[in-house]
Amino acid sequence: MPAINLDTKDRDILNFLQNDCRITNAELAEKISLSPSSCLRRVQRLEASGIIKGCFMLLDQGKAGKPTNIFVEISLSSQNEESLDNFEKAVQGCPEIMECYLMSGDSDYLLRVVAADAQDYERIHRQHLSNFPNVSQIRSNFALRTVNRKTVITF
Repeated sequence: MPAINLDTKDRDILNFLQNDCRITNAELAEKISLSPSSCLRRVQRLEASGIIKGCFMLLDQGKAGKPTNIFVEISLSSQNEESLDNFEKAVQGCPEIMECYLMSGDSDYLLRVVAADAQDYERIHRQHLSNFPNVSQIRSNFALRTVNRKTVITF
């Protein structure tokens, strides 16, 4: 997918919105020295282009009761298109799976799962992961602590 051509003002808009998506259009326009109408048109164009996918609130995992991150490598018994599609659909139904990546290398997928603790992860493993279609191997690694986590792409 080709990158979208962005000028300095577009980059400024994206940097400000990534750090505070609740900023008003008038405040954003003032910060980047544009008129409110020009700023709004640019934001709408960036949304229409697909570079802006939405506005989200970032929660503290620990305070939300899910402090544990588990990175799970999944290998499937078959990598045909139907098997991949069925697995990916099943992943969508597990609310504790925060991220899922199709991988190259030793495993087919890498998941980031959040859980309250090891017992909660056992429940997720039993109810979801081990029941996903075509799973041949599951390897789980518990993160001891988060060293760095970014949500902002810098322009």
